[in-house]
Amino acid sequence: MLDIKFVRENPEAVKENIRKKFQDAKLPLVDEVIELDVKYRAAMTEANELRASRNALSKKVGQLMGQAKKDPSKLAEAEEAKAQVKANAERLAALEKEHDELAEQIRRIMLTIPNIIDSSVPIGPDDSANVEVERFGEPVVPDYDIPYHTEIMESFNGVDMDAAARVSGSGFYYLMGDIARLHSAVTAYGRDFMIDKGFTYCVPPFMIHGNVVEGVMSQTDMDAMMYKIEGEDLYLIGTSEHSMIGKFIDQILPEDSLPQTLTSYSPCFRKEKGAHGIEERGVYRIHQFEKQEMIVVCKPEESKDWYEKMWRYSVELFRSLEIPVRQLECCSGDLADLKVKSCDIEAWSPRQKKYFEVCSCSNLGDAQARRLKIRVKGEDGKMYLPHTLNNTVVAPPRMLIAFLENHLRADGSVTIPEVLRPYMGGKEVLIPCKK
Repeated sequence: MLDIKFVRENPEAVKENIRKKFQDAKLPLVDEVIELDVKYRAAMTEANELRASRNALSKKVGQLMGQAKKDPSKLAEAEEAKAQVKANAERLAALEKEHDELAEQIRRIMLTIPNIIDSSVPIGPDDSANVEVERFGEPVVPDYDIPYHTEIMESFNGVDMDAAARVSGSGFYYLMGDIARLHSAVTAYGRDFMIDKGFTYCVPPFMIHGNVVEGVMSQTDMDAMMYKIEGEDLYLIGTSEHSMIGKFIDQILPEDSLPQTLTSYSPCFRKEKGAHGIEERGVYRIHQFEKQEMIVVCKPEESKDWYEKMWRYSVELFRSLEIPVRQLECCSGDLADLKVKSCDIEAWSPRQKKYFEVCSCSNLGDAQARRLKIRVKGEDGKMYLPHTLNNTVVAPPRMLIAFLENHLRADGSVTIPEVLRPYMGGKEVLIPCKK
């Protein structure tokens, strides 16, 4: 969310940013919110003037009533002053109501105006305009067929989609045996990887209040993603970033406590509107999954450096698992409204002979901090808003697709990279149960 002062002083820059995000329908909102802001400030000024005069008028009434004991002619003047006090009080009450209504109207509009994107963000309408920046590792296509990922899992008796459909419906799964163990191993490895980078490990709440949801994401994203608990002001998290950033709601952080660097484990729940083609079936696009996440709360001048560090951590982790990846810069139209800059890390799929998304790293500037009223008290005593960032560490089971495809051997077995073996009981190879 932008600062209303910035919108007031830079309306054309805000409109141009909206155009860059291909959201022209929102252009009238800029003039609308500026007009409401004029009314809001006028109401606030008048209310402050009435409050300032209240004491003076009350004192005058007292004086006139005292004088009326000796001079009855003062009584009429006192009653006139009393009437003015009453009229002012009624007007003040009306202004306070108008002030609150205008403030809410302004807030609702400001929640929908997108954040100012970084100048380095490529301009384009959707993810088709995202730009490949760099590749890491050599993509390999073996000389034997790579089955669909659920077929690989089934060869280890490692997945049951049919049973999950009976129990929970489509978009759910049972993982079992070595595949379930591999799932947990990857998550645990991601946890320890980030701890070794100096991040503090955390298991956060898996449900959050509506005001936290509103603070961390746009209404559009909220409606598309979140499951609400019926009859409760609680939502199931779609990513632990939401509850991790929410940890600091309404807090004043000492400057010397920054940066806050946290890595968190959680299950995640998303509506995910159906499958989008065969490659997004199976365990690719699902309603429930587990994830290791990283978030940073830092000084504004440090956020660009942290953004660079965070996406490179993802690259380092995947390369340690011997999976080729690439960095893809997200274009303007593909950025959620709160994001300043974002990139995806995509893993190589030998089966599809292309890359697919496994991580997403984002710099949100001060948008979340402003919405959640997170402030930092500097050494000089002045308050300012920190920047927030988030990035996926690892998100199985989607990550398992890349893992299984890249480590599948011709005989159907799956190799375990050295860094993962301690989490797999020392196993070097997984042997299928059936062929």
